[in-house]
Amino acid sequence: MNENVNSTYSDAELTPSNYKILIVDDVKTNVLLLQTMMKRAGYGVVTATSGEEAIERIPEEKPDLILLDVMMPGMNGFEVSEKLKQNAETKEIPIIFVTALSDPKNIVEGFEHGGNDYVSKPFNMSEIMTRIRHQLALVASRRIILRQNEALQKAIRDRDELYSVIAHDLRSPLGSMKMSLDMLVGCVGKEQVGEDMFELLVSTGRTADELFTLLDNLLKWTKTHLGRLNVVKQHFLFTQMVAGVVDNMMPLAKMSNIDMRYNNYVGENCEVYADIDMMKTIVRNLIMNAIKFSYDNGTISVNVMDNGGKAVVCEVKDTGIGISNEKLEALRNDIPFTSEGTRKEQGSGLGLQLCRNFVQMNGGSMWIESEHGKGSSFYFSIPYSTK
Repeated sequence: MNENVNSTYSDAELTPSNYKILIVDDVKTNVLLLQTMMKRAGYGVVTATSGEEAIERIPEEKPDLILLDVMMPGMNGFEVSEKLKQNAETKEIPIIFVTALSDPKNIVEGFEHGGNDYVSKPFNMSEIMTRIRHQLALVASRRIILRQNEALQKAIRDRDELYSVIAHDLRSPLGSMKMSLDMLVGCVGKEQVGEDMFELLVSTGRTADELFTLLDNLLKWTKTHLGRLNVVKQHFLFTQMVAGVVDNMMPLAKMSNIDMRYNNYVGENCEVYADIDMMKTIVRNLIMNAIKFSYDNGTISVNVMDNGGKAVVCEVKDTGIGISNEKLEALRNDIPFTSEGTRKEQGSGLGLQLCRNFVQMNGGSMWIESEHGKGSSFYFSIPYSTK
């Protein structure tokens, strides 16, 4: 067993003085012989003459490998191995059984009790040294992988923290700029500033809206992945919430020469139990997405409907460019991608991912219908309040 070692860490790179070996045998002659050979090879060595003594010494000595005799009075080698494998702090220590048992059934039993390798008594020193090096090479490789994984996890945490700081610090000033541009576009006309300047203001206003939504999505996505965004559910009127978001998005739709309509098919007393901020984010992102992929003079319909008396459904329907079958399949399988909008807008693909996550976190579902060249409908459902 273990005759080959992964190339991550070769035998030649092992420094014996960096490793400690525990020798466990009730025969003192065997202990002395193995101890002498290990020390000559440069390994650190500790010894125990019983299974019970080995169990006591391991937490303090923290050996990198154990040479474990099988046939010992009291706790035998198999029992020692089994006990070590049940402990999270010792289960990864490789064990080489040293045994006079040559029956294949005994060897299989050793592996079943957590052994990594074995050598037979009387043992050949060259063989046992080779098996030790192979096991320690695996230990060294595992430690490299653990260090690399820890470094990678830290880098991911640092990246997410950076995203969060950037999004948070930019969100407020960009929001102010967005409101100022909306007010400016609403107060001036082409006849006052000229057609070119007015179009520039409109384009800048759209860009500010897109950047604000992107930063808001980035902040919430980062908080979600860092476990800092909790679902805070409350009872509220779903239709009232949707209507408010539509009103807020109406100036952007007008700037893009798009006719946006809101249709309530369930009445005003449509109450749900969900996170209202997440619901607003979903509706806003779906409307932004519809505007992005709609042509001038297009139509967007935001419809609130009933779904079998158990849930309310919000549909955001556009008459835009639609989605190809290939991209539609990717969306349905939650595979992110980006597409260029009708006005050459660039997207991150983050908005729809966030929508799907928020819908699921509130016990709902989301689905898409689209025909390339004719438009798309994005739906999400949220269960009614049961209070």
